[in-house]
This record gives sequence, structure tokens and C-alpha cells, in this order.
Amino acid sequence: MEDLQLNPQYEKIIDDLLNQQYSIVDDFFLMKEVENLRSSLLDKYDEEDFKKAAIGNQFNELIVKAIRGDFIFWIDEKLANAKELAFFEKIEHFTNYLNRTCFLGIQEREFHYALYPEGTFYKRHLDTFQNDDSRKLSLVCYLNDEDWLPEYGGELVIYKDGEDDIKVYPLKGRMVVFESQILEHEVKPVKQERLSITGWLKTRKINL
Repeated sequence: MEDLQLNPQYEKIIDDLLNQQYSIVDDFFLMKEVENLRSSLLDKYDEEDFKKAAIGNQFNELIVKAIRGDFIFWIDEKLANAKELAFFEKIEHFTNYLNRTCFLGIQEREFHYALYPEGTFYKRHLDTFQNDDSRKLSLVCYLNDEDWLPEYGGELVIYKDGEDDIKVYPLKGRMVVFESQILEHEVKPVKQERLSITGWLKTRKINL
């Protein structure tokens, strides 16, 4: 059984989510872990395992170039390599902490690698569906190989009513956590290849 001692990093994320619905963390993963995930992503991309991303969930998929241009690879935990298992172990520890301290009821998760080629983007959207509201928290960890300069574009923009837009540049190892059903967001056009691992912490879907 995991110990119940206070985790300052997790507590900071929780405070951010309570106060502003999002949190930006630059040291959630070790740089070696980030580099391992980047290597795993590129290996799968080179093997042509990625597919063009679609709009909607598995019940309503439509590829629309005018809305998003990234390529993705869904990670099956049962088939995950050692680098990916290390990632999921840390995510599981974080999730268990959230469930114990915040009673979120998170029971499922889904993650994919995402690669944005030069010139691609993802228009403003919300990370939830009409027929499925199980996504509670969205997580993005950036796997770029160098410090990301503003002129490279590709920033994540989070929109909050009545407030200034929040621009988050995809620096290597940076993780963003935000409320899936509340915050609309978009990825601005990228000037060079942009890599990440993206996913959702979910409650169990109820079939009505």
C-alpha cells in the first residue's frame, strides 16, 4: 500500500486546479524519463505506427485538416514498453493521490503520443464529448528535444471567460494539467516539429 504522506508537488497541482482550473509543472518527470518517452515516440513514428488524428471519439471520428493536423499513436498499457511503463507508474501514483485526497473517483486513463509536423495546429476545442463526459483531467507532457523558443509557435492557449488567455510554450519536460470539461484550448500553428504525450484521467463511463 502506498504511503499517505503529503506530496508538495501534488498539493501544488491540486491548489492550482482548485484556484484556476489548470496547473503548469516543469519538473514532474525527470529529464531522462522525458528523453526515454521521446525516443519511444520517434521509434513508433519511424515505424509508421502513427495515424492522422481525428475529431471526436471512436463513435464519431472525422478527420478534418482545418481543425487539427497532428498525428497520434494510442498507447496500449498491456503492450507498453519499459519506458512507457515507467510513465504510467508515475501517473498511477499521482492518480491514487488525487483519489485519496480529492475523492475524484478516477478509475480509467487513456494516453497517446502526438506529433505536430511543421505548419499544423489544433483549433479551439473542449476535451469532452456529447456522448461521453468521463474525461475529468487533461494532461500534456512535452517531449521536444530542445528549449522551445517563442518563434517556434505551437503554444497551448487556454481560454478562461473574462480573463486574459493563458499561453503555455511546450518546453521540454513541461506538463500541463487542466479540467477537461471546463477549459477550452487550442494549439497554435507550429514552425517546427512538436512532440508530446497527451491523455486524460477519467471516471468510469455510465451507459444510459
